[in-house]
Amino acid sequence: MSSSVQLFRDQKYHELKGQCIQQRRLFEDPEFPASDESLFYQSAPPRKVEWKRPKDLCEDPRLFVNGISSHDLHQGTLGNCWFVAACSCLALRKSLWQRVIPDFNEQEWDPKNPEKYAGIFRFRFWCFGEWTEVVVDDLLPTMDGELIYCHSNVKNEFWSALLEKAYAKLAGSYESLDGGSAADAIVDFTGAVAESIDLVQGKYGEIISEQIKLFEDLLKVHKRGGLISCYITASSGSTNEMETEMGLVIGHAYSVTAVRKLRLGERLMFSFKAEKLFMIRLRNPWGKREWNGAWSDNSEEWKKVSSSECKSLGLTLENDGEFWMTFEDWCKNFTDVDICRIVNTSYFSIHKTWEKKMMRGAWTKNSEPLLNRSGGCFDNKETFLQNPQYIFDVKKTEDKVLVSLQQEDRRKYKKEGKGDSIPIGFEIFKVEDNRSYRLHKLTVQERVATSLYINTRTVFLRRILKQGRYILIPTTYHPGIITKFILRLFTDVPSKLRELKADKPKMTCWSLLCGYPRRVTQIKIHSAEGLQKQDRSGADPYVLIKCENQNMRSPVQHDTTSAIFDTQVIFYRKNIDSPIIVQVWNSNILCDQFLGQAVLAASPSDPREQQTLRLRGRGGREAAEVPGHITVKVFSSDDLVEL
Repeated sequence: MSSSVQLFRDQKYHELKGQCIQQRRLFEDPEFPASDESLFYQSAPPRKVEWKRPKDLCEDPRLFVNGISSHDLHQGTLGNCWFVAACSCLALRKSLWQRVIPDFNEQEWDPKNPEKYAGIFRFRFWCFGEWTEVVVDDLLPTMDGELIYCHSNVKNEFWSALLEKAYAKLAGSYESLDGGSAADAIVDFTGAVAESIDLVQGKYGEIISEQIKLFEDLLKVHKRGGLISCYITASSGSTNEMETEMGLVIGHAYSVTAVRKLRLGERLMFSFKAEKLFMIRLRNPWGKREWNGAWSDNSEEWKKVSSSECKSLGLTLENDGEFWMTFEDWCKNFTDVDICRIVNTSYFSIHKTWEKKMMRGAWTKNSEPLLNRSGGCFDNKETFLQNPQYIFDVKKTEDKVLVSLQQEDRRKYKKEGKGDSIPIGFEIFKVEDNRSYRLHKLTVQERVATSLYINTRTVFLRRILKQGRYILIPTTYHPGIITKFILRLFTDVPSKLRELKADKPKMTCWSLLCGYPRRVTQIKIHSAEGLQKQDRSGADPYVLIKCENQNMRSPVQHDTTSAIFDTQVIFYRKNIDSPIIVQVWNSNILCDQFLGQAVLAASPSDPREQQTLRLRGRGGREAAEVPGHITVKVFSSDDLVEL
């Protein structure tokens, strides 16, 4: 991510502020005027909205009163509890909110120098891979002298109302913020990687082992500065804003303010009949209405724990609207959780750091199949490979890979009735170790991962992948849809993620001198079996595949005479009469031993099914047989863009 900041609508904060101070006037933003068009794109206000500046609403306006806190906020009449939950999460992390509200001291009201105040503020959001600065004036929508949208519980504190105004400007209007997602807002505040988990589908309320895994994950995310929010999706018999019998509000985003694993002392172990307690603390953005089950404000559980024990365990409550639950109750009562990981890419860190690659791309339409880049999901067999393709390498024996695919923010298209996110997702295939051109047909490649296909802005996947080369194919669910995306890949060691653009080797001046490929051949070496023992534990075999002047080698398999390789290679062949040779070798410290080979003509007419070939000694196809055989699949074509 570049450190440079983009300016939204090219508005320069310092320049605009300087002009206002010089002309002794307060800023009025021509790009987001104090009028109904900034509020609504379809519905009209129930009553007239008056735009007022903070100085007209209270005595001593401030950006912050006694610092920033996750309890500063209250939701207004807009259905944007998700925005309030995201702000509550943001307020928990100083390093994060100081990026969103840059130079907050310089932006603060200064009662001693009122002439320095120009009614202009700036905020920064992570928009589609770039930090973007948004400038706003301080005219805020009110009715009867009260702010109608997000506001602080302290009458003279305005950071949340001004931040919301900047976010609404980015989205096109306040109404465009109706019914968004906390995860999206947190990504826009931080550049985090968002993952959404369906607690019902994953059966987290029932399967204890899954519950413990999720708890450990959330504990780690929270410790490392990530942000978590959760909600209950309305089912057929319920509606949003209804309260469950346990006191939780349906369709309402709650921010997670603490995750704790508590080891209980002897006295408490006896009381709770458990050695450990898995606890989670939440906050309701309305600042009231709370959980009424176990560990709720006046429940039996608190009576068993003295105030000093609560303090030492960290079981504290900061404010109203905040409450503790056991993790098991949380899994059973909430339906969805949004996890926003702040992925650590710093080289100077005690925690695990990740190698990050980000690519910008687009799904585009073209009637020429080789140029089309909007082929739809895997079910569209004819067109699926007509999507952007990205190649990357896993260098370690195995590596944990995080993938985030994000489509452009469509809220700005709400006015045209196209504001909904498009269903998107991606597939990952293990491909030939030396592939460097686009994939045109799925033959020997292995489909190793499929993301969810869902109409959210971001789709996330975590997978452990074995060593090798992979192609990642981001797609829209339906073919022929045009939009932009960013793809982020995090691995332990550099992955060399890059887009595959060429369909076949390029024809150059050298091609005339040295020849141009006439045939493409794909080979998958599945296994080598019945090999001759080289020592007591068997052998350490690997395969070497030779084609013209290229050699490809598989990883070594240890202590076996029957090895599974699943090694894939692809060759673009100039001399089609020159055979491909597959050799099996035994790996030794000093000198590797030749165990046998198979010679393949690899012509287009050869069978494409899996075949088992006897190993022979050095020489041609007539050389003497030696112990062992290999199982291979071979595909050849004289059309270089068939495979």
